[in-house]
Amino acid sequence: MQALRIAATGMDAQQKRVEVISNNIANMSTNAYSARRAEFADLHYQQLREPGAISSSTGLIAPSGVELGLGVRAASISMNVEQGALRQTGGDLDLAVEGRGYLEVTLPSGEAAFTRDGALKRTGDGLIVNSEGYAIGGNVTIPQDARSISINPDGEVYAFFDDDPAGQLLGTLTLTTFVNEKGLKSLGSNLFRETEASGSPLSGQPGLDGRGTVRQGYLEESSVDVVKQIADLIEAQRGYELNSKVITAVDQMLSSTTQIR
Repeated sequence: MQALRIAATGMDAQQKRVEVISNNIANMSTNAYSARRAEFADLHYQQLREPGAISSSTGLIAPSGVELGLGVRAASISMNVEQGALRQTGGDLDLAVEGRGYLEVTLPSGEAAFTRDGALKRTGDGLIVNSEGYAIGGNVTIPQDARSISINPDGEVYAFFDDDPAGQLLGTLTLTTFVNEKGLKSLGSNLFRETEASGSPLSGQPGLDGRGTVRQGYLEESSVDVVKQIADLIEAQRGYELNSKVITAVDQMLSSTTQIR
């Protein structure tokens, strides 16, 4: 009886869905976190009779076949690329990307990673880094005697000094876009890496070629809709219970069969 195995695949699928929802809820306060969604596909079918097969000696063709499904499998866990709400913080180094695009980060290995988390900091040498201490692309350094800094929507970083009220251009922060953002590989710590599925990074000035702009003094909030996640959690729980009831029913049927005399 295949029902035991089929129900087991259903329970496994709903368990994965609950794990994805749990991760979303855990990151409801994570800067620029993109909610994930579990997607499923049915398994292959056991063809007991092919559609269009001859059904009798008279040569009549059956209008439908007899296909027995063998369960469900996880097809993918995709990322929702919708932008989260912007929260005003007033911080000089708090940046939000309004629209498409990622800030480039240089990992200790020298490889490039990408993030939308704009909660930036600066080191003792004045280098602009992310929360993990990784340098932001462009390697912009703020002089120690700078009174304040300003970052315009085009990503240009200006420093203001007591003896120079006009400001001095320190460098430009670029934004990077991808053909398929859902194909990026998650590294944790709000970082992503390019893959064959995402396509090559396309870097350039904010506001050009479909890239978003930079908002200083704002941070992007998580895109998790808590109400929807709770509703999905209840649905996944009910699905898990229904599959467990199938296993219980099959067990009772098999028990009845063994008691036949």
